[in-house]
Amino acid sequence: MQTNLRCVCARSFLTDDTSLLIQRFLICCSPPVGILDGGTRAVRVTSTHAKKHRAYQSVNRMSDSEEDDCPRLSAETLAALQEFYLEQQQPSTVTKNFAVGAIEEDWQLSQFWYSDDTAERLAKEVISAIGRGSKIACISAPSIYQKLKELHHEDVSVVILEYDKRFSLYGEEFIFYDYNSPLSLPDSITPNSFDIVVADPPYLSEECLTKTAQTIKFLTKGRILLCTGAVMEELAEQLLGVKMCEFIPKHNRHLGNEFRCYVNYRSSLNSTVHTSNS
Repeated sequence: MQTNLRCVCARSFLTDDTSLLIQRFLICCSPPVGILDGGTRAVRVTSTHAKKHRAYQSVNRMSDSEEDDCPRLSAETLAALQEFYLEQQQPSTVTKNFAVGAIEEDWQLSQFWYSDDTAERLAKEVISAIGRGSKIACISAPSIYQKLKELHHEDVSVVILEYDKRFSLYGEEFIFYDYNSPLSLPDSITPNSFDIVVADPPYLSEECLTKTAQTIKFLTKGRILLCTGAVMEELAEQLLGVKMCEFIPKHNRHLGNEFRCYVNYRSSLNSTVHTSNS
């Protein structure tokens, strides 16, 4: 933390003495209330130069008496430190919230998360198929949603349709979904409004796939990436016109049934589809 703070606050502007004073503060004292927990609202600085100048002036107003066990920091410097802490925490918070497995599997809901490698491969496949800035719907596929957000959180528009309300922590991107009511969706979700739909029906049954297929066809403009058991191949092709890919997805836990991916477009997953992208 000391090195990072010196780099951010000083950046060839603060003297060694003043930057060392800030480092001494961090070593001697616990972070002030409001710096780590956001309890004190910092005034945003509109330019990098202004932030540096503010830190320079406020630090030089501090007492440099060696008799104090802990340096006294001005309100301006505390605000600058708070801003630094918040900036440092943001990337790790994004990574933590969207890491595959951030929410534990619930076997009673037939939840089995993909391995991290599989989730990343499928997320990259989605971006490759439609490009950044496109709209993506993930139906009962939280691992792929999480990986898309982890890798591309600033440049993807993606929603997660999920029965498990624990995923409501993702705010407006969460849409409650029960495959038993395949078209019971919010008014804001309009027909054929997503460039690709990624779906992983929770159960290997004709009923579940048939009803999920209704949702898929309602949402997609054309492209479909379906993940389900190999035993569903014939029905999947019949309902959605998808073909099995050569790529074999893996889960964090071993499943008794062979699992496969299916698409209806030319895919880097080595699909047997040989037509042009539609």
